[in-house]
Amino acid sequence: MAETISMPKLGFDMAEGLLVRWVKQVGETINKGDVLAEIETDKATVEVESSASGVVLQLIVDQGTMVPVNAPIAIVGAAGEVVSDQSPAISEKKVDEKPAPQSAPIVDSVAQASAPLDAGSVKASPLAKKIARDQKVDLSNVKGTGPGGRIVRKDIEAALASGQSSVISVQSAQPNNQLPITSHDDKVIATTKLRQAIGRRLVESKSTIPHFYVTHEFKMDVLMEMRKQVNAYLPDNEKVSVNDFILKGVALSLRQFPNLNATIKGNEVIQFGHVNVGVAVTVPGGLMTVVVKDTDQKTLRQISGEVKTMAARARDGKVKPDDVDGSTFSTSNLGMYDVEDFIAIINPPEAGILAISSAREVPVVDNGQVKAGWRMKATISVDHRVSDGAEAAQFMQALAGFLENPVRMLV
Repeated sequence: MAETISMPKLGFDMAEGLLVRWVKQVGETINKGDVLAEIETDKATVEVESSASGVVLQLIVDQGTMVPVNAPIAIVGAAGEVVSDQSPAISEKKVDEKPAPQSAPIVDSVAQASAPLDAGSVKASPLAKKIARDQKVDLSNVKGTGPGGRIVRKDIEAALASGQSSVISVQSAQPNNQLPITSHDDKVIATTKLRQAIGRRLVESKSTIPHFYVTHEFKMDVLMEMRKQVNAYLPDNEKVSVNDFILKGVALSLRQFPNLNATIKGNEVIQFGHVNVGVAVTVPGGLMTVVVKDTDQKTLRQISGEVKTMAARARDGKVKPDDVDGSTFSTSNLGMYDVEDFIAIINPPEAGILAISSAREVPVVDNGQVKAGWRMKATISVDHRVSDGAEAAQFMQALAGFLENPVRMLV
């Protein structure tokens, strides 16, 4: 029986996605889990996997179409199976004025306001072209990282972040023996789609969630030594990080405090049955949270491998829907930037987030003696509608029990 594939919902605030490219065409065989299409959201380019095996019977929407979440995009069924000529009606809008044929990539000219540019010779996604047109970015000067060198949204955002916002150079031609004159006027750079999405979520979080914060300083001497011993037996690409230990400790602690692994809905607190810890990852132009499912049940090596793989996909703009969906508690680690302490904003609809600072070797007092020791501060932000300070402090003590005695996480 034919099965309809729908536009996935990636995050609670996603309303629609841009169908960039069909990877499979009508008549091609596809297996469950194979990539069917690529979509772009405010946050990333995502590969949509087929939820059924069979033959692609119908592609319901064209490339370059904005499609609401949960709307049908394709039909997969048995070879020779007949589907209705009437495609399900959905509200869709084209990003480009002239749609390309369904089987061909969309490459049309983009009229730049500041200078002529034949974008027909430049391979770029519809969304990348739109952003380039709006921000006056010369596509011919942007290096594409997509398939076949195709320019995608993250390439434009990287160009904007590096200051390549204008088509026309601000340098004036000078004689060969003189340096060019560079303008130091104010620069206006519009925010990217990702930055706008982050802004919307965080404004909502700080406006609607009553945050409170609890900071704890952890003794990290034993963990740092254990990590050194563990990594001595692992190849370079499998070595575990301090953050991997922290994720495991957070997940085990949340099992003891289910009220923090929760969300609030009206007058009810919903305690999640699974512990899925989100990990904030830096991507061009902002942040994205990838999710380690059932973190409490996985080994350190499994956690480490999943985080590395998902973070790489996020930075390449190729996350899978499952990478970013379903977190029940989040973490944000700035330890690699020599940060002593910071706080993080809760990622709704979750009830808490842990801000992790650097593990640092500092002078400490032990039995009246001053000596060197490893210490790390972390601050939990909690929704006061769900929990109170005492419970958050007890959670941090429980986490200390794991981080300061890390062998407990290995048995």
